[in-house]
Amino acid sequence: MAFVRFPPANIQLRRAQLILMLCALVPTILLTVLGIVLLVAGEGSATMLVSGVLVLTLCTSCITGYILGSIFVNKGATLARVQNDFVSAVSHELRTPVTSIRLLLEGLRDGRLGPEDRDQAMSLLARETDRLEELVGKVLELSRLESGAHAYPRERVEVGTLVEEAVAAFDALTLERPTKITTTVEPNLAVTGDRTTLVRALVNLLTNAWKYTGDDKRISIDARSFGRWVDITVHDNGIGIAKEEQSSIYEQFTRGRSATDSGKPGVGLGLAFVRTIVKGNRGKLDLASRPGDTAFRVRLRRARDPEAHRAHIPATSS
Repeated sequence: MAFVRFPPANIQLRRAQLILMLCALVPTILLTVLGIVLLVAGEGSATMLVSGVLVLTLCTSCITGYILGSIFVNKGATLARVQNDFVSAVSHELRTPVTSIRLLLEGLRDGRLGPEDRDQAMSLLARETDRLEELVGKVLELSRLESGAHAYPRERVEVGTLVEEAVAAFDALTLERPTKITTTVEPNLAVTGDRTTLVRALVNLLTNAWKYTGDDKRISIDARSFGRWVDITVHDNGIGIAKEEQSSIYEQFTRGRSATDSGKPGVGLGLAFVRTIVKGNRGKLDLASRPGDTAFRVRLRRARDPEAHRAHIPATSS
């Protein structure tokens, strides 16, 4: 039985765009010329004038349809490219632990390892399995957040408590090398959002800052209000992110050149989590970076003062 091989989705979409242009745009141009000719030649004939107007109206509708069709085709091509990039990146990240596991299993199966080497191989197998499980778990969690399956509650979150929880979680992750985080939080500050995911986003930013700074680590969190918004900014004195890479650094499995050259472990999902969480909480994420000074700013909607809210509620008479 012969299998038919289809070209990649993005190539098919490009072909569809070319066919759409040939089938819709070219005839529309010819009809437009015909409509203009009818209008010019039909100055004394009402029938020709009406025909010219109808032809031009039809051309306008065709052009509108072509524009909308091109937009949908371009979006489809972009989605296909993103999917291809995602599959390629996941395959690349999975290949290393899977290859290590296969080689270790082959060594155990063939009996080429002594008792001590066998114990070491089992430890390596456990480590690579944990690494694989962690990677798959992160991909699944990120997909759930991006797909809208996670409901972001709109609750009042005290910023001081939010920062304290994030710093405590960060301290637990960096026990082997404790680092003091300098915090500056404006008093009586609150935002509207999902506390759990916001803590996760701040922890990711703190972990990135810790990972990509040298021995003299200076990391801080600054939170203050700006009108209807609250800005929570994580500063560090790390290696920085090149300006040309700052627009793509939030993509899944994307790491900056400086991060890759530093040899620090990572798969490029931390900032993708941060972007998705901030967007889910209806906030904004900004980056300003140069060598020795990087700042990620999370801007969230400021929560209304409950006392002021109650003051606007009219009293009911009994």
